[in-house]
Amino acid sequence: MPLLRTRAVIIRSQRWGDADRIVTLYSPDLGKIRCAARGARRMKTRFGGVLEPFGIIDVTLFQKTPDALGQISQIDLVRNFKALREDLSVMAAAAKMVHMVELITADRDPNPEMYSALVYALEHLVPERDVALTTLLFQIHVLGYTGFRPQIDRCTECGNIASPHMPQWFSPRLGGMVCHVCGQRGVGRVLSISKGSLAFIEQARRLPMASLSRLKAIGRVRIEVEEAIDAYFQAVVGKALPAFEQWVSMPHS
Repeated sequence: MPLLRTRAVIIRSQRWGDADRIVTLYSPDLGKIRCAARGARRMKTRFGGVLEPFGIIDVTLFQKTPDALGQISQIDLVRNFKALREDLSVMAAAAKMVHMVELITADRDPNPEMYSALVYALEHLVPERDVALTTLLFQIHVLGYTGFRPQIDRCTECGNIASPHMPQWFSPRLGGMVCHVCGQRGVGRVLSISKGSLAFIEQARRLPMASLSRLKAIGRVRIEVEEAIDAYFQAVVGKALPAFEQWVSMPHS
């Protein structure tokens, strides 16, 4: 039985049986993995307080085959991000971020960029910032890391550069901008989107995570970008994400 050791973010921790937990981790070198923490819910356990969502851990586990459930043998807490759970809006943003990673990634498909971006985003979620915007910017990057970067510079249907004088749309199915001609012709569901919103998406996808704090989105741009990116993400993963306001009222244990 291979012994594996890795650093990972806890993206889900759920009860299993009377005393155990199933933990979903995201690691830079192993990708998404699911592990059993035997006895994690007992009063006296070596896992006490370590398996909270969002935490970063160093973990040793046994796994018979890549598709088998891992068995955690040792775990060391690197960072628990306790502050994330002290503000509802911040906790909701963190929960939405890890859920995005869980939905869009395949098991055992490592992506170091995705891991680094997730850690950076969690580290910079603070009540003083616009956490919903931080989550939206992270979502745009998550799509890019998995090969679904929104195409903004030319029409996703015909490939032509759109006329700056004509209305444009965003196609969730095609994953990007649709020119006026193709939008009129019919390419499935399209969303009305302004040139300012398309420019914002373009900036967000090109800037590294560390530079995204300089971007601001308010009013119409904010509404259009959120609608377009959420609809595209849903088309990619086949499942809708709850609205940010719903995350605030959800239990996250």
